[in-house]
Amino acid sequence: MSGSVPLADRPEGQRLLAVLQPGDVVVAAKLDRAFRSAADALETLEELKKDKIGLHLIDLGGDVCGNGISKLVFAFLSAIEENERDRIRERVRDAKRHRAEQKLYNGGKRQFGWDVVDGRLVANANEQAALARAKALRDEGKSLRKIADALASEFNLKKLDATSVKRILDRA
Repeated sequence: MSGSVPLADRPEGQRLLAVLQPGDVVVAAKLDRAFRSAADALETLEELKKDKIGLHLIDLGGDVCGNGISKLVFAFLSAIEENERDRIRERVRDAKRHRAEQKLYNGGKRQFGWDVVDGRLVANANEQAALARAKALRDEGKSLRKIADALASEFNLKKLDATSVKRILDRA
C-alpha cells in the first residue's frame, strides 16, 4: 500500500503496530517506503519512542530514535519525501490535463461520447447526440430513470441505470 497512507491506517501497518513490544525494533529499507507524510513520520516516531520501540531506516544509516540529530535528519528528510510526493502528484495531474487537451486517451474506462482510436479520443456521433438529448431532458426536469429510458429507446443504447446517467451528465 502507498506510503502516502498513514502507517496506522494501512492493514499491515496496523498489524505491525499491534504486535510491537517495548524493546522491539522496526526496520524499514527506505524512509519513502514507510512514510510519505512528514506529520505521519514524526507522529509515528514519537509513539514508537514513547513505547520504547526503535525505528531503523536502512537508507538513513540505521537508528532514527537515538538522539536529537537523528530526529532532525529524520524530520528533514520526511518533509522532503512529502514534498516529492506532492510534486509527483502535480506532474501527473498536469500531464493528464495536457493529454486531455490534446484529445489523447489517458487510460481507464472510455468516457461516454468518445471512442479510442489509435490512442486518441474521437467523438462518437451517436453517443454525443445521446448526451445532448440527456442534457436537454435534464434541463426539462426529467428524472434520471426517464432519461435512461429515452436514451435506450431513441439511440438504440443498452439500458443505462440512473447512476450511470448521473455520472455521464456530471462528466459532460
